[in-house]
Amino acid sequence: MLPDFRLRQREYLLEISRAMTARLDLSSLLELTLQSAGDILAGQAGLITLHRQDGSFAPNASIGLPPETLSLFEPLWRDLNLDLEKSQRMTSDISLRLALASRSAGVSLRQVVALPLEIGQEIIGYIFIFRTRGVAFSNNDRQVLSAFANQAAIAVHNARLYQEISAEHERLNAIIENSGDGVMIITPQRFIQTWNKALVHLTGISAEEAIGQPCYTVLNLRTTQGLSVCHTACPISHSPADGRWSAEGIHYRADGLTMNLADNYSPQRNKEGEVTQIIANVRDMTRLREAEDLKQTLLSVISHELKTPVSIIKGYAGTLAREDAHWDKATLADGLAVIEEEADRLDRLITNLLEASRLQAGGLKLHLGYVDLADLARIIVDKLQATTHLHKLIVNFPPDFPPISGDHERLREVLTNLIGNAIKYSPEAGKIKVTGTWDKNNMVRLLVSDDGIGIPAADHERIFERFYRVDNRLARQTPGTGLGLFLVKAVVEAHGGRVSVKSTPGKGSVFLVELPVNLEE
Repeated sequence: MLPDFRLRQREYLLEISRAMTARLDLSSLLELTLQSAGDILAGQAGLITLHRQDGSFAPNASIGLPPETLSLFEPLWRDLNLDLEKSQRMTSDISLRLALASRSAGVSLRQVVALPLEIGQEIIGYIFIFRTRGVAFSNNDRQVLSAFANQAAIAVHNARLYQEISAEHERLNAIIENSGDGVMIITPQRFIQTWNKALVHLTGISAEEAIGQPCYTVLNLRTTQGLSVCHTACPISHSPADGRWSAEGIHYRADGLTMNLADNYSPQRNKEGEVTQIIANVRDMTRLREAEDLKQTLLSVISHELKTPVSIIKGYAGTLAREDAHWDKATLADGLAVIEEEADRLDRLITNLLEASRLQAGGLKLHLGYVDLADLARIIVDKLQATTHLHKLIVNFPPDFPPISGDHERLREVLTNLIGNAIKYSPEAGKIKVTGTWDKNNMVRLLVSDDGIGIPAADHERIFERFYRVDNRLARQTPGTGLGLFLVKAVVEAHGGRVSVKSTPGKGSVFLVELPVNLEE
């Protein structure tokens, strides 16, 4: 029969071993290990060193020792592995090391027992238990600590593995959370498990609103016809015949924005080939689709707007060139005037297209000089008044209206476009006013107002986009490329100014251009 103290010792060791293996936090595990070993072996201090990636050992936990002195005990474990292979006892050697280290650290340690923490053939660290008084450690103490060290090594190894897995998990979460693309992880039943920051910005839906919900209710993409992509073409519920796990559709945000999103799904499978989760990469395709729409619009503009003057020119030229006809001078003059007018129209269309292309590439250059906007406005109004008998064009500038620094030709285009639009979209005649004001803040203001059909509020910003035209009956009947106001905005902003519109359908429009007097400032 074992003596009572040996039996109690082993029972305590078993209890502590269970507690150690249940812990996965490395720092608290090491602290428990030292406290328990000290209690079992009647030690007053202890130290655990662990193996580092560079091959050396470093203290990771201690009890009964001032933290600032730990580095002074480095001789205790230096080359300790080699010494242990030569002699299991190495009593005199380690006692000498302890005496030197204690003297350097200024602490009184008289006895030490040290054993490696081993996993298989690998030493992952050392455990040291110290006594400041009493008898030397016995062989029985070493046997007890050996059993204890074996359990501690397993617990430390598991805790380190858990740390590594946790760190990898956090790293992957950080990658997903900070990805530039939206990332959504869903179950095979299509419930959302992960919803990263990029998806919050894209969709306007918070992670709290999304996680735990079916993806087809949170991100219900739709076709341009309004059909639900999630219900009709979801690759998760409808196995794709081409093997491509992807879907694209329109997402309507709660704030009114419309996004075109593309989902690319990557199913994760277990060894049996069963899908365990699906990672969805969500990208914003809005700009790309808008660019594609612009290409189609450009083709439509070219085929429609350019075709009309070319057809007229060809028709008149062919008619006037007929050998069987003898045209009088008046008829010839009228026909040639039409050809010249349509050629000018064709030239303006081509110029606008080239200008839009140049602006898109950042190629707008200004040739600066002093521009008298009041005089320029009167010249343009006189020229355009000759093109209409239905409208009355009025110019109103104060006598002290200052000249400004700018590009004369570009600003002529701005006024011509704005006044020309006012005439075009005022089919029932009326007054068109060009007014100038200025203030002491070095800014001039040009206002072009009309009594025309007006512009809906939803289109006030969009009318300055390339090729955009308000969707109404008059706009559809009126020829145009949708480039005029785009060019106006580009020129005004290049001058350091801004352009805006105030308009109500049926009550006319007022376009406001604000420009600095001195562009260099």
